Amino acid sequence: MCTLFDTPADRTRQGKYARVAVERAIERLDDGSGALTYACGAYSPALGERVEVPLGRQRVPGVVVQLGGPELAAGVPEEKIRAISGVLGVIMPPPVLRLGEWISEYYLCPLGVTIGAMMPASVKVSTGTRRLKMVRLTLPEVSPTPPTTPTTPTTTLPANARRTLETLRAIPAGEFPMEVPALKRRLKAMGGQGLGPATLAALEKAGVLSIVEESHIRAGAMPGASSPHQTSVPPEPTADQQRAMEGIGAALGAFGVHLLHGVTGSGKTEVYLRLMERVLSVGGGAIVLVPEIALTPQTSERFVGRLGAARVAVLHSGLTAAQRHREWSRAAAGEARVVVGARSAVFAPVAGLSLIVVDEEHDTSYKQDRAPRYHARDVAIKRAHLEGACVVLGSATPSLESWSNAAKGRFRLWSLPTRAGGATLPRVEVVDMVQERRRRFEAGKDTTQHLLGPTLEEALSRTLSAGAQAILLLNRRGFSSYIACVSPSCGFIVSCADCDAHLVLHRDRRLPVGAEVRCHHCEARQKVPAACPACAGRLNFFSGGTQRLEQELARKFAPMGLVEGETFRRVDSDTMRSARDYFDVLGDFARGALRVLIGTQMLAKGLDFPGVRLVGVIDADTALHIPDFRSAERTFQLVSQVAGRAGRGAQPGLVIVQTMSPQNPAIVLASQHRYTEFAAGELAIRVRSGLPPATRMARIVCKDVSEARARRHAEDVASALRGEAARTRTSLRGPDPCPLSRIAGEYRFAVEVIAPDASTLSAVLRSLRGAGVALSDAGAAVDVDPVALL
Repeated sequence: MCTLFDTPADRTRQGKYARVAVERAIERLDDGSGALTYACGAYSPALGERVEVPLGRQRVPGVVVQLGGPELAAGVPEEKIRAISGVLGVIMPPPVLRLGEWISEYYLCPLGVTIGAMMPASVKVSTGTRRLKMVRLTLPEVSPTPPTTPTTPTTTLPANARRTLETLRAIPAGEFPMEVPALKRRLKAMGGQGLGPATLAALEKAGVLSIVEESHIRAGAMPGASSPHQTSVPPEPTADQQRAMEGIGAALGAFGVHLLHGVTGSGKTEVYLRLMERVLSVGGGAIVLVPEIALTPQTSERFVGRLGAARVAVLHSGLTAAQRHREWSRAAAGEARVVVGARSAVFAPVAGLSLIVVDEEHDTSYKQDRAPRYHARDVAIKRAHLEGACVVLGSATPSLESWSNAAKGRFRLWSLPTRAGGATLPRVEVVDMVQERRRRFEAGKDTTQHLLGPTLEEALSRTLSAGAQAILLLNRRGFSSYIACVSPSCGFIVSCADCDAHLVLHRDRRLPVGAEVRCHHCEARQKVPAACPACAGRLNFFSGGTQRLEQELARKFAPMGLVEGETFRRVDSDTMRSARDYFDVLGDFARGALRVLIGTQMLAKGLDFPGVRLVGVIDADTALHIPDFRSAERTFQLVSQVAGRAGRGAQPGLVIVQTMSPQNPAIVLASQHRYTEFAAGELAIRVRSGLPPATRMARIVCKDVSEARARRHAEDVASALRGEAARTRTSLRGPDPCPLSRIAGEYRFAVEVIAPDASTLSAVLRSLRGAGVALSDAGAAVDVDPVALL
């Protein structure tokens, strides 16, 4: 008997074909696609659907990036074409799929790795999914108001079933479908008959109800879900807010990028909300990106309270796997039209995408530090371009890249120069720590280390006496980050054996000796040396971190009621382990149970507490002297952002900035809230120096446990680049050892490529990638548009 396909080869050749980007680090193939050709066989996958395919002796997951006929198999030997093994059922929307292809091309990352990173692992494996028996009511007359005359099928029901039916009619139809155990509990609570197997079967046979198996995602309650959502009346917009809302609102429905530059407390979020309401009113969807998990509680609460919990999904790393799967699925199903989340939320499957908001767009956490090394702000702009959506970038201290684009007319600039509600910007006092130490010494010959200078101590005392709250920022974790021998002739420094970095002292009551030293780069831990390993002399502990500040605060302000863990808390990555930790601490602070928060830069962004009247920057120099051309920009942003947490209520705020560099322009201009002047001066320096945003940069870091091999690899990359630089208008720096020359036992050498524009840079990198030189693999990391140069 003859079938349609006489041989396996004929069956393969005449069937449908698919190009599949497998989730493995397979670089670009000869056809430049980065995907492999498979026969669909017995399956009919959709574009963007996850499938399982054979690769060597394994079966691996991948995503269908192209579908077609025999033309996809042209030039591929028959014996090499294998069939898809299975369909996994999760589909990536076509616009998001095209976005992944762009990311792979621009950021030089294998297509399969890129697309694999765009979907949460919990979605891929359906974490929390359960097959449940659900009860649906099927009789038209079953409603909260029972009909006067029963229909014929129910008149023959047994007595128990008829009584159960009467109880069922009292349950609102909106509560169905309902899980069988839940329905049994509901009936019992209403005083009705039980729902045994016989009764259930009788009701189903009579057509009263039907029992179907459905997939449901079981996940715990979202962090903060027990708190009532605020649904306050929207405030009356200021004239500047109204102007921005009308201007951006008129541009909705087409691609465009808008930069919303507003001082802290100027009401940028209100502008976002009004635009979101307009988008939802016409059936559109939106994504709101926030830079860190610390922003997500307050930001999501405002959007949920205003737009409704049913229409808002929240995505961030603090959720459980099942919660992430549930929120992602709500967006994919169209149930949630707005997605609020951190960096990876830019890939959320929002249908009818009309608006993307990138709040605090300057924040460096939008840049991913592993492949694919994308920048969520730039990816958001590209996605909006692909889908014809509008992008709003908001910040009190925009990145110089965005500010430059606005100056060149590529972005539309909107300004909110004053605080909403009549509040004023806080007064900022810059304190010279050299003078502060002299003042303390002259007052009492005090030579001990103090993180709080006299000026800040006095201001904190006044603030606590007035019943107000304070935030203290120190962007350095641990107790001490510099441990050295006291002997000048010895000079020993406690350092990591595997990294070019000092070890940091961390105190922890859970440890046998109460402390340990850690490396913040490779996470190595060891006991605290009892004496100098080199000369057996005494060790001294310098450069205090948030733990030392915590200890100092408890010691000095205990008489004023400050108790560690009760009336003040430390907020850094050592104490905030989950989203619930953030919700709890911020909730306690909002209620006034906590009077002081101390912590790292996560306290500097987006938090809005009217009771905060004092903000203290313990050491404004932490970012200023980092070997990175953006150090001044980072310092200005950090000081400005944390200063903006003060004075958001009826009372004026005070900010005290402690520094060893009181005349530095970044600190002076930040204290005066003069962003425009700072940006103009810094951009002029970048233009003279030929650095971004005046140019575009890519950085290739070669690494190996052998210093010689790492250097040789970097020299090979540089040699290939010199040939490209001779043909294009690009320049080359390096190879040079990285500022952090060794991490986790691997030596690191960097080569930097600087081009006049993005297209030239991409062309150079594509050429190197095609030659097998610029590859992101175990021996090298290619970072396009880097935001950090350590």
